Amino acid sequence: MRKNLRDILFGARIKSVFGSTDCMVNTIVFDSRKVQKDSVFVALKGTAADGHHFIDKAIASGAVAIICEELPAEKADHINYIQVNNAHHTLGILAHNFYEQPSTKLKLIGITGTNGKTTTTTLLFELCKRMGYPVGLISTVVNKINDQEIPTKHTTPDAVSINALLYEMVEAGCSHCFMEVSSHAIHQNRIAGLQFAIAGFTNITHEHLDYHQTFKAYIQVKKQLFDQLASGAIAFTNADDKNGMVMLQNCKGTKLTYGIKNMADYKAKIIENHFSGLVLSLEDTELYTRLIGGFNAYNILLVYAIASHLSENKIEILRVISTLGSVEGRFEYIKSESGIIGIIDYAHTPDALENVLQTIASIRTGNETVFTVVGCGGDRDRTKRPEMARIACEGSDKVVLTSDNPRTEEPEAIIEEMMTGVDGVHFKKTLSIVNRAEAIKAACSMAQSGDIILVAGKGHETYQEINGVRHDFDDLEILKQTLTKMNK
Repeated sequence: MRKNLRDILFGARIKSVFGSTDCMVNTIVFDSRKVQKDSVFVALKGTAADGHHFIDKAIASGAVAIICEELPAEKADHINYIQVNNAHHTLGILAHNFYEQPSTKLKLIGITGTNGKTTTTTLLFELCKRMGYPVGLISTVVNKINDQEIPTKHTTPDAVSINALLYEMVEAGCSHCFMEVSSHAIHQNRIAGLQFAIAGFTNITHEHLDYHQTFKAYIQVKKQLFDQLASGAIAFTNADDKNGMVMLQNCKGTKLTYGIKNMADYKAKIIENHFSGLVLSLEDTELYTRLIGGFNAYNILLVYAIASHLSENKIEILRVISTLGSVEGRFEYIKSESGIIGIIDYAHTPDALENVLQTIASIRTGNETVFTVVGCGGDRDRTKRPEMARIACEGSDKVVLTSDNPRTEEPEAIIEEMMTGVDGVHFKKTLSIVNRAEAIKAACSMAQSGDIILVAGKGHETYQEINGVRHDFDDLEILKQTLTKMNK
């Protein structure tokens, strides 16, 4: 693909130009190691490195144009320099234009919030695919173009990757794309230039404060997705979340709400909640779903609300929802031959862990023991560590604190911080086992028929990240293997 730089700069906020914008470029690059002949190199200021330090390297590798916030003191005569106020935002605009504005050629639906993004986007993708729509998915677990899977490393990819994916979806004939939108992606302008047809808000709780510093700042970043919607777009928010209506304050699009407790445009009621699934009353229709728990009732309700604006066949929407299973790593439920119930969940925030434990509490008979195996990630928000341990202890009969992606921190130190949240009355029921596999095995060895083991925090992840290296590790596989061995 070859484009004129002047054309792909359309809509960018340019401060000054040294050289010309009238040149042809083959690729947009922000990593100097990936520069090719006739690339445009965008110098981004990041937390770990500043792209301005690699401008000379980019030029030596064949870059024909440089986008930067600070012009270098010495400029090469044959290179075109474009100075901008915000290089991250400009990268989004460039990518949007370079890939022929793909988000305007399909319906892009973005879901943001602390919890529920993956489940909601994945269910919407599966729902529309089963209803015959050609669809795309951009999620934490996997990116998809119809049935083609594309591996993913981040909740929301970089701006160039997003637009390249959307371009492929358009080329493949996709009519819709469902996309998780993280707070990091919004703050880093990875969604700059994208045109969302629909945006949905799930909830907002204590998370990512290591990055955003304050809860207020975190809320304001999430809100930006709704602030940038065009007048023809639709915004859905959770009427039961205390910050739900904040999202709509400056929104130009059509504003709609969903909820279970409060008045809303889309309402649902939980009739039954079992390990076999939920029964909901939704728009005067009784709906059975294999998904479990009150938090999934909200996810299903948002899925239904959005889907009803994509298709008029509401009966078919409800029928297909009833056929959908749980999303990988989200309240995945297994039962051993001996009758022990195992649950794998991605719950890595206090609110998510509390939701899962409340769901278990609402379903259990009271005669069984609930074991929770949980840890906290390293190099992330430390303030939630005591809170996670407190919630685990209050909602479980036995707790095993363990390692969970310690990254560059010592896992023992992380567990010590978690232990500060354990009340004295809970000491006897709390164990600390640093090795995560051994922690899962310990919970299994203590469990008897009918007991429930929750392994929380990693969900779909198939690795443990230790000192920059990802080691193979799968909670579900460890749990299955251990329970299987116990049956023999």
